Amino acid sequence: MYLVSKTIHQLERFRRQLMIFFAVLGPGIIVMIADNDAGGIATYAYTGSKYGFKLLWIFIILVPMAYYVQEMTVRLGAVTKRGHAEAIFEGFGPFWGWFSLADLAIVNWLTLITEYIGMITAGQMFGIPPILTFLGVTLILFLVVLTGKYWTFEKLTLAFCAFNLVYIPAAFWAMKAPSAPSWSLAGHGLFVPSLPGGLSGEILFVLLANIGTTIAPWMIFFQQSAVVDKGLDIHDIKFGKMETFVGSLLTCAVAAFIIITTAAALHHHNPPIIMEKVNEAAAALTPLIPHGETARRLFAIGLFDAGFLGALCISLSSSWAVGEVFGWAHSLNKSVKDAPWFYVVYLVMLTTSGMVAMLSSEATQQIITMFVQVVAVTLLPSALIFLILILNDDQFMGNHVNTRWENVANWSIVIFVSIMSTLFAVSTLFPGLLEGLSRRVA
Repeated sequence: MYLVSKTIHQLERFRRQLMIFFAVLGPGIIVMIADNDAGGIATYAYTGSKYGFKLLWIFIILVPMAYYVQEMTVRLGAVTKRGHAEAIFEGFGPFWGWFSLADLAIVNWLTLITEYIGMITAGQMFGIPPILTFLGVTLILFLVVLTGKYWTFEKLTLAFCAFNLVYIPAAFWAMKAPSAPSWSLAGHGLFVPSLPGGLSGEILFVLLANIGTTIAPWMIFFQQSAVVDKGLDIHDIKFGKMETFVGSLLTCAVAAFIIITTAAALHHHNPPIIMEKVNEAAAALTPLIPHGETARRLFAIGLFDAGFLGALCISLSSSWAVGEVFGWAHSLNKSVKDAPWFYVVYLVMLTTSGMVAMLSSEATQQIITMFVQVVAVTLLPSALIFLILILNDDQFMGNHVNTRWENVANWSIVIFVSIMSTLFAVSTLFPGLLEGLSRRVA
């Protein structure tokens, strides 16, 4: 009887905790899934077609990197009830506050261009003219945030997140292609690190682009503001951290499946097919793999969804940050009448970036898509340093300051990204230097 009673109590406790988890669920899943944006899809497709499975190992590193960075925003938002821009202004003063806001605004605007590029490209794959995609998407994106309730926005956005999983079946179909290798080769690429061609400027560029599309400064601002807007407090931190970890796993798993798809069908084709544009990669898949036409359509749907989620979240992170700095009403729980400038910033970011994407040439679009990921990761260390310093401030965090292990993990991330950025800068300024050094070491 005692065992039955204890079991019932444990089941009831588990049920309550599960209900709390689902109530807290939102910011972490959304920010992570949205990070597999249109620029990210293009980066992963190029990585797979160019290097096959050989760079899959980077995602073993990116799962904990993404988690440790973003879980700090959960604690900071829940404890301080402030967005990230406001916390920087209060903790470091106006100079560094304006510096961080300027960084965010520039990178966000450039990244938004890549989201529109992705959505316009996806629309063209279904025969939709760019002008219709631009106008239709901008209208829908604006209507999504006009509900006047954060909870409504969150439910709608979580529904869009589900479409990000369409790349998983495409990967399994690609691995059934006549030229596809076995899954063991993919496993080898996942667990055995390698640098195809040695430590070159090109491989550093691709690695930085993959890091930059998985961990970006806008994510810090978005998730912290979302935590505040949702009303989470210190009692929800445990479940917010769990949700963020689940989101980290999901975003890296989807990215890996995209690389597996293009690696299996394109890189291992004879001869190899290297694609720098997602629409070309999707078109090339059609005759090569089982259900190829369905895979092409899934790529188009996934690309549109990725761009849509990215545009929604990135523009919101800008609106939240600007509102915090200028003291304007900045909440999705406010109507347009109560928070006009919040919605004005949101709409201006969308319309200006969308127009640039629609009017720019394909060559310009390709340059922006790849380089914006590298720019984002280059600026990431400064954003992380602000975040780590605040998370070690007793006046801000009280008992929720970083633990010793959290500090070790997060400073290691800063050092790793800084070294990668420095190596890329060296390879750009002195072409061939790193390749020569790596050959000597080998």
